[in-house]
Amino acid sequence: MPDEDATVPEANVPEGPGAAVLRELPIEQELQESYLTYAMSVIVARALPDVRDGLKPSQRRILVAMNDLDLRPGGRFRKCAKIAGDTSGNYHPHGESVIYPTLVRMAQDFSLRYPLVDGQGNFGSIDGYPAAAMRYTEARLSKFAAEMLEDTGPQTVDHVPNYDETLMQPTVLPAKFPNLLVNGATGIAVGVATSIPPHNLGEVADAVVHLLDNPGCTVDDLMQFVKGPDFPTGGVICGKAAIRRGYRTGRARLVVRSRIAVEEGRGDRKSLIVSEIPYQVQKRALIERLAEVVKSGVLTGVSDVIDESDRRGMRIVIKLTPGADENVVLNQAYAHTQLQETFSINMIALVGGRHETLNLKQLLEHYRNHRVEVITRRTRYRLRLAEERRHDLEGLLVAVGNLEDVIELIRASATVEDAREGLTMKFRLSRRQADVILNMRLQRLTGLERERLQADYDKVREEIDGHRAMLANPALVLDIIREDVHELRETYCAGGKDPRRTEISDQVVEVSTEDLVAVEPMAVTISRAGYLKRMKLSVYRRQRRGGRGVIGASMRESDFTERLAVCSTHDTLLFFSDLGRLYWRKVYELPLMGRTAAGRPIATTFSLRPDERITSLIAVAEFGEGTLAMATAGGRVKRTALGEFANPHKAGIIALRLAESDRLVGVELVGDEDELVLATAKGKAVRFAASDVRPMGRSSAGVAGVKLREGDEVVSLVRAEPGTELVTISANGFSKRTPADEYRLMRRGGQGVVNMSVSQRTGPVVACLAAGGEDELLVMTAGGLIVRTSVGGIRSMGRSVQGVRVMRPGEGDRVIAAARVPVEEDEPGDIGTEEDDENDEDVEEVEEENAEVEDVGDEDADEDIDEDIDENDEDAGEDDEADD
Repeated sequence: MPDEDATVPEANVPEGPGAAVLRELPIEQELQESYLTYAMSVIVARALPDVRDGLKPSQRRILVAMNDLDLRPGGRFRKCAKIAGDTSGNYHPHGESVIYPTLVRMAQDFSLRYPLVDGQGNFGSIDGYPAAAMRYTEARLSKFAAEMLEDTGPQTVDHVPNYDETLMQPTVLPAKFPNLLVNGATGIAVGVATSIPPHNLGEVADAVVHLLDNPGCTVDDLMQFVKGPDFPTGGVICGKAAIRRGYRTGRARLVVRSRIAVEEGRGDRKSLIVSEIPYQVQKRALIERLAEVVKSGVLTGVSDVIDESDRRGMRIVIKLTPGADENVVLNQAYAHTQLQETFSINMIALVGGRHETLNLKQLLEHYRNHRVEVITRRTRYRLRLAEERRHDLEGLLVAVGNLEDVIELIRASATVEDAREGLTMKFRLSRRQADVILNMRLQRLTGLERERLQADYDKVREEIDGHRAMLANPALVLDIIREDVHELRETYCAGGKDPRRTEISDQVVEVSTEDLVAVEPMAVTISRAGYLKRMKLSVYRRQRRGGRGVIGASMRESDFTERLAVCSTHDTLLFFSDLGRLYWRKVYELPLMGRTAAGRPIATTFSLRPDERITSLIAVAEFGEGTLAMATAGGRVKRTALGEFANPHKAGIIALRLAESDRLVGVELVGDEDELVLATAKGKAVRFAASDVRPMGRSSAGVAGVKLREGDEVVSLVRAEPGTELVTISANGFSKRTPADEYRLMRRGGQGVVNMSVSQRTGPVVACLAAGGEDELLVMTAGGLIVRTSVGGIRSMGRSVQGVRVMRPGEGDRVIAAARVPVEEDEPGDIGTEEDDENDEDVEEVEEENAEVEDVGDEDADEDIDEDIDENDEDAGEDDEADD
């Protein structure tokens, strides 16, 4: 490649005058120059609108060709083929096939807020169907286009020759109608694009008047009149901040939603009725997309989509399934279909042949300046005509005043030229005035005509004075603009004839993932091997006590379900580990799997330490008031404000400080008025007020909660609400209900009382929880079996009995966890099993054994209470040392 600074040698230089000279040029230089020439041609002559009339060259030429054909509003229609042919032949030599689509768009009331062409025939539809061929359709100018073309002529706007220099065409229209703002514009050029939204004519007219009255106003002042874009298809613009930003800077992104109403049907069925859709969205494509996302399962809760639109308007019916949440369905539809679209404001237009980004005030100022120039040029032209008319009338008045002399001079002249020279010499007239006198009719010589001549002369003088005053005083020109804009408003918008179509909502669209998720109960499980999953609670059948259960997960060898939490999809689930650390996730963020799926390794969700295990799951709807009570296997308890856990780190945070050999076994959400129960594996329980444990920081170790005997440990922390019962479950599937009031309220730190008579038959206590007779219980075994049963099916018994069998684990299996399930209304359940008779026999057998144990248990419990009361005072001093 030659050096750009080097002298480029000339090659093949022909001899002789006028011969062409060939020069070698770097190819990158030629490409750059040629591309810039092409880019400017596209920007100026094809893709971007002129800021003055808001039209692209092709649109302007179509309107001019229709005006040449005299296709005025209210007049005749002509075939679009004729219009496209004249436009192509006279002004736009690019073929009718590219002109006709532009003509069609200017006639579509769903494309332009105020159509510039009045079409007759099939001009397409909002469904996306194309217009009929140009030989079948007819068109004429609309009333708005007529306002654009008023006073079109070389005296008001510049004209240039057409492509073959046989006709003159305007470079811009006078544009009494503020087309750029009210109809908007879209276009893509080379390296630049424009997207100006349409607006309401009444609002723009008011803003123009305000600008004329207050030239120093701000964009915010103008926004008192121009509320926002007004799309021809209506819809709802969400949020005003983006509108303000767009009007101030010329760039913004608007969120536009469909207008949707909820219609109640029979029973609990509902339907979403779509009556308006976002601008530039095709209805057919929207319906196809809705059907696609419903079929694929992305959009849930929808049973059918029906198009019931007719001539009266749009009506798309989205039928919901029974019980579906319309808000969740709407949010999902907004996220995955064109029911919600983004409109980009990019207000770029040509100003003096260069593209500029303009704000709202600048657009209005350019319209005002253009109208000032048009009216000024029109006034100058009218002044020139008036002065010429006055000059002619002055000559006629001279002739009429000297009628006999004029007649005698003309009669004595041999030729017309002699008469013309005689008149100019004798009466000091101009050649033009002499010609006017020579061409005067004899009827002008009557007395009445002479009076009319004088009246015309006086009128013309007044017109001249008015035109000169207007040219001398710019304020008068602004008054004309004000009158024109007021006339437009009164003609097209007064009396509610043109109301705003697009609603502007204060709602800011911040659709989170949570808004796309339906609120429904979930069961979250963690297996012994560390597999996490969530399942819909409805997969578990309700059974009577003693049932075999259903398979809850397909466990690997030696693995079993260890932790269970019943919660809502919108809850925040707190994961407490045995090392005293806290992790959390939104429930809907957890992997949703089937009942028999093993789950996903918890290591993919949390960064747990090699020896760390999740021991407690707490579902929290909001991080508001309340405290979290925690208990360790070694018998220590603590309380910490819930708000301290609202913002944990990705790697987890410290929930409490543990001794080296201790571990966290239970966490409950409690208030100061609540009571707590610590249950141990060997059947002991201590009940005390939560207020006995003062709130502490996250890193504190807590205070003594229960004094444990050798080999015993705490298995559950229970919040004992007034009027509830404690349900205790053992490893071999035995369970019982005992009123919480039977557990004497004492100070924390004692050995407690008997909770369950533990034996080899029952196995150790594995769980204790508070539940009412209307609640349900979800019990799981190490082998992965889960049974869901009603708490009311478990008999209420005393503290020291063994209970009845709530589940029959298989050989080598054992119960490892249980959770209370919220009651769901009208939920069918299996209320009979093949083992009901066998269960009843178990109940009778267990009740006989309970009778033998009950007396001994109560006596032991009383002794424990007396011993605990004495020891509590001794432990009080130790508790303070264990605090922060």
